[in-house]
Amino acid sequence: MITCNEIIKHYDGKKVLDGLSFHVKEGEVFGLLGPNGAGKTTTIKAILGLTKLDGGEIKKNPELHIGYSPETPYFHPFLSAYEVMLFYAKIQKIPAQLAVQQTLEFLKVVGLESEMNKKVKKYSKGMLQRLAVAQALLGEPGLLILDEPSSGLDAFGRVEMKKMILRLKREGRTIILNSHILSDVESVADRVMIINKGRLVRSVNLNHDDGSINLENVFLEALKGESL
Repeated sequence: MITCNEIIKHYDGKKVLDGLSFHVKEGEVFGLLGPNGAGKTTTIKAILGLTKLDGGEIKKNPELHIGYSPETPYFHPFLSAYEVMLFYAKIQKIPAQLAVQQTLEFLKVVGLESEMNKKVKKYSKGMLQRLAVAQALLGEPGLLILDEPSSGLDAFGRVEMKKMILRLKREGRTIILNSHILSDVESVADRVMIINKGRLVRSVNLNHDDGSINLENVFLEALKGESL
Protein backbone atom coordinates (compact mmCIF):
# COMPACT_ATOMS: atom_id res chain seq x y z
CA MET A 1 0.00 0.00 0.00
CA ILE A 2 2.66 2.50 1.08
CA THR A 3 6.39 2.28 1.88
CA CYS A 4 8.61 4.87 3.53
CA ASN A 5 12.35 4.40 2.94
CA GLU A 6 14.87 6.23 5.14
CA ILE A 7 12.79 9.41 5.26
CA ILE A 8 14.47 12.50 6.72
CA LYS A 9 13.05 15.88 7.65
CA HIS A 10 14.63 18.92 9.31
CA TYR A 11 12.88 21.87 10.95
CA ASP A 12 15.02 24.88 11.90
CA GLY A 13 18.15 22.77 11.76
CA LYS A 14 16.68 20.02 13.96
CA LYS A 15 16.28 16.53 12.53
CA VAL A 16 12.64 15.55 13.15
CA LEU A 17 12.65 12.41 11.00
CA ASP A 18 15.92 10.51 11.12
CA GLY A 19 15.99 7.82 8.44
CA LEU A 20 12.58 6.37 9.30
CA SER A 21 11.53 3.28 7.33
CA PHE A 22 8.28 1.31 7.47
CA HIS A 23 5.48 -0.02 5.29
CA VAL A 24 1.72 -0.27 5.57
CA LYS A 25 -0.08 -3.29 4.14
CA GLU A 26 -3.40 -3.13 2.34
CA GLY A 27 -6.35 -3.91 4.60
CA GLU A 28 -4.55 -3.51 7.93
CA VAL A 29 -4.91 -1.10 10.82
CA PHE A 30 -1.42 0.27 11.45
CA GLY A 31 -0.73 2.00 14.76
CA LEU A 32 1.68 4.95 14.77
CA LEU A 33 2.92 5.41 18.33
CA GLY A 34 5.48 7.49 20.16
CA PRO A 35 5.90 10.18 22.83
CA ASN A 36 5.20 13.85 22.16
CA GLY A 37 7.68 15.23 19.64
CA ALA A 38 8.57 11.78 18.30
CA GLY A 39 7.80 12.77 14.70
CA LYS A 40 4.35 11.21 14.28
CA THR A 41 2.63 14.33 12.92
CA THR A 42 5.54 15.05 10.55
CA THR A 43 5.32 11.46 9.29
CA ILE A 44 1.62 11.93 8.56
CA LYS A 45 2.27 15.25 6.79
CA ALA A 46 4.94 13.58 4.68
CA ILE A 47 2.56 10.79 3.63
CA LEU A 48 -0.10 13.39 2.78
CA GLY A 49 2.41 15.38 0.75
CA LEU A 50 2.02 18.42 3.01
CA THR A 51 5.71 18.63 3.83
CA LYS A 52 8.76 18.20 1.61
CA LEU A 53 11.28 15.60 2.73
CA ASP A 54 14.99 16.36 3.03
CA GLY A 55 15.92 12.77 2.27
CA GLY A 56 14.56 9.32 1.58
CA GLU A 57 11.40 8.54 -0.33
CA ILE A 58 7.77 7.52 0.08
CA LYS A 59 6.55 4.95 -2.42
CA LYS A 60 2.84 4.85 -3.15
CA ASN A 61 0.54 4.63 -6.11
CA PRO A 62 0.27 8.19 -7.47
CA GLU A 63 -3.46 7.59 -7.85
CA LEU A 64 -3.87 6.52 -4.22
CA HIS A 65 -6.69 8.51 -2.63
CA ILE A 66 -5.99 9.25 1.04
CA GLY A 67 -8.68 10.29 3.51
CA TYR A 68 -7.51 12.32 6.52
CA SER A 69 -9.19 12.97 9.85
CA PRO A 70 -7.17 15.60 11.79
CA GLU A 71 -6.71 15.66 15.56
CA THR A 72 -8.59 18.95 15.90
CA PRO A 73 -11.19 19.13 13.13
CA TYR A 74 -12.85 22.43 12.26
CA PHE A 75 -16.02 22.85 10.26
CA HIS A 76 -18.02 25.99 9.53
CA PRO A 77 -20.26 26.29 12.61
CA PHE A 78 -23.35 27.38 10.71
CA LEU A 79 -23.37 24.40 8.37
CA SER A 80 -25.12 21.15 9.20
CA ALA A 81 -23.23 17.87 9.01
CA TYR A 82 -25.11 17.08 5.82
CA GLU A 83 -24.01 20.39 4.29
CA VAL A 84 -20.42 19.90 5.47
CA MET A 85 -20.28 16.54 3.71
CA LEU A 86 -21.66 17.93 0.46
CA PHE A 87 -19.17 20.82 0.66
CA TYR A 88 -16.20 18.45 0.92
CA ALA A 89 -17.66 16.19 -1.76
CA LYS A 90 -17.84 19.19 -4.09
CA ILE A 91 -14.18 20.00 -3.40
CA GLN A 92 -13.33 16.44 -4.46
CA LYS A 93 -15.52 16.85 -7.55
CA ILE A 94 -17.69 13.90 -6.63
CA PRO A 95 -20.81 13.86 -8.85
CA ALA A 96 -23.87 15.30 -7.09
CA GLN A 97 -25.92 12.11 -6.93
CA LEU A 98 -22.97 10.06 -5.65
CA ALA A 99 -22.13 12.82 -3.16
CA VAL A 100 -25.60 12.58 -1.62
CA GLN A 101 -25.38 8.79 -1.57
CA GLN A 102 -21.98 8.77 0.16
CA THR A 103 -23.01 11.54 2.56
CA LEU A 104 -25.96 9.52 3.81
CA GLU A 105 -23.96 6.30 3.91
CA PHE A 106 -20.98 7.64 5.82
CA LEU A 107 -22.99 9.72 8.28
CA LYS A 108 -24.76 6.48 9.12
CA VAL A 109 -21.44 4.64 9.46
CA VAL A 110 -20.26 7.17 12.08
CA GLY A 111 -23.62 7.28 13.84
CA LEU A 112 -24.65 10.82 12.88
CA GLU A 113 -27.58 10.09 10.59
CA SER A 114 -30.11 11.31 13.18
CA GLU A 115 -28.12 14.51 13.79
CA MET A 116 -27.14 15.35 10.21
CA ASN A 117 -29.39 18.41 9.93
CA LYS A 118 -28.14 19.97 13.17
CA LYS A 119 -25.67 22.88 12.90
CA VAL A 120 -22.19 21.69 13.81
CA LYS A 121 -21.82 24.56 16.30
CA LYS A 122 -24.13 22.49 18.50
CA TYR A 123 -22.03 19.34 18.13
CA SER A 124 -20.09 17.82 21.01
CA LYS A 125 -16.37 17.06 20.68
CA GLY A 126 -17.16 13.42 19.98
CA MET A 127 -19.67 14.29 17.26
CA LEU A 128 -17.12 16.55 15.57
CA GLN A 129 -14.54 13.77 15.63
CA ARG A 130 -17.03 11.37 14.07
CA LEU A 131 -17.93 13.93 11.41
CA ALA A 132 -14.21 14.30 10.62
CA VAL A 133 -14.01 10.55 9.99
CA ALA A 134 -17.12 10.69 7.80
CA GLN A 135 -15.66 13.43 5.58
CA ALA A 136 -12.40 11.46 5.38
CA LEU A 137 -14.37 8.54 3.93
CA LEU A 138 -15.73 10.59 1.02
CA GLY A 139 -14.50 9.33 -2.31
CA GLU A 140 -13.82 5.85 -0.91
CA PRO A 141 -10.12 6.45 -0.09
CA GLY A 142 -7.70 3.55 -0.38
CA LEU A 143 -5.94 4.74 2.79
CA LEU A 144 -7.53 6.38 5.81
CA ILE A 145 -5.37 8.34 8.28
CA LEU A 146 -6.91 8.96 11.70
CA ASP A 147 -4.88 11.42 13.80
CA GLU A 148 -5.84 11.14 17.49
CA PRO A 149 -9.51 10.32 16.72
CA SER A 150 -10.30 9.85 20.44
CA SER A 151 -8.62 13.09 21.55
CA GLY A 152 -10.72 14.88 24.15
CA LEU A 153 -13.48 12.27 24.14
CA ASP A 154 -15.12 10.96 27.30
CA ALA A 155 -15.33 7.23 28.03
CA PHE A 156 -18.56 6.81 26.04
CA GLY A 157 -17.14 8.71 23.08
CA ARG A 158 -14.01 6.54 23.10
CA VAL A 159 -16.09 3.37 23.06
CA GLU A 160 -18.13 4.66 20.13
CA MET A 161 -14.99 5.70 18.22
CA LYS A 162 -13.40 2.30 18.81
CA LYS A 163 -16.54 0.53 17.55
CA MET A 164 -16.47 2.69 14.44
CA ILE A 165 -12.81 1.88 13.71
CA LEU A 166 -13.52 -1.83 14.18
CA ARG A 167 -16.41 -1.54 11.73
CA LEU A 168 -14.14 0.13 9.17
CA LYS A 169 -11.57 -2.62 9.78
CA ARG A 170 -14.18 -5.32 9.10
CA GLU A 171 -14.95 -3.56 5.82
CA GLY A 172 -11.31 -4.05 4.82
CA ARG A 173 -10.24 -0.41 5.07
CA THR A 174 -6.52 0.36 5.32
CA ILE A 175 -6.01 2.67 8.31
CA ILE A 176 -3.07 4.48 9.87
CA LEU A 177 -4.02 5.27 13.45
CA ASN A 178 -2.09 7.79 15.52
CA SER A 179 -3.14 7.78 19.17
CA HIS A 180 -1.77 8.19 22.69
CA ILE A 181 -4.47 5.87 24.06
CA LEU A 182 -2.55 2.61 23.92
CA SER A 183 -5.42 0.39 25.07
CA ASP A 184 -7.58 1.60 22.18
CA VAL A 185 -4.80 1.00 19.66
CA GLU A 186 -4.15 -2.46 21.11
CA SER A 187 -7.80 -3.45 20.62
CA VAL A 188 -8.05 -2.43 16.95
CA ALA A 189 -4.57 -2.47 15.33
CA ASP A 190 -2.96 -5.37 13.49
CA ARG A 191 0.54 -3.92 13.73
CA VAL A 192 2.14 -0.96 15.49
CA MET A 193 5.30 1.06 15.04
CA ILE A 194 6.87 2.88 17.98
CA ILE A 195 9.08 5.84 17.08
CA ASN A 196 11.14 8.33 19.06
CA LYS A 197 13.15 11.28 17.79
CA GLY A 198 12.15 10.38 14.25
CA ARG A 199 13.64 6.90 14.47
CA LEU A 200 12.00 3.48 14.52
CA VAL A 201 12.32 2.03 18.02
CA ARG A 202 10.20 -1.07 17.63
CA SER A 203 7.64 -2.69 15.33
CA VAL A 204 5.12 -5.14 16.80
CA ASN A 205 2.60 -7.56 15.33
CA LEU A 206 -0.43 -7.78 17.61
CA ASN A 207 -2.01 -11.18 18.14
CA HIS A 208 -5.66 -10.60 18.99
CA ASP A 209 -6.33 -14.33 19.38
CA ASP A 210 -4.44 -15.08 22.56
CA GLY A 211 -4.06 -11.61 24.11
CA SER A 212 -0.40 -12.35 24.83
CA ILE A 213 0.80 -8.81 24.08
CA ASN A 214 0.28 -5.93 26.48
CA LEU A 215 0.93 -2.87 24.35
CA GLU A 216 1.52 -0.56 27.29
CA ASN A 217 4.30 -2.79 28.59
CA VAL A 218 5.78 -3.11 25.09
CA PHE A 219 5.68 0.67 24.65
CA LEU A 220 7.39 1.38 27.98
CA GLU A 221 9.99 -1.33 27.40
CA ALA A 222 10.74 -0.04 23.91
CA LEU A 223 11.36 3.47 25.20
CA LYS A 224 13.35 2.39 28.25
CA GLY A 225 16.71 4.09 28.10
CA GLU A 226 15.53 6.40 25.33
CA SER A 227 15.90 10.12 26.02
CA LEU A 228 12.37 11.55 25.79
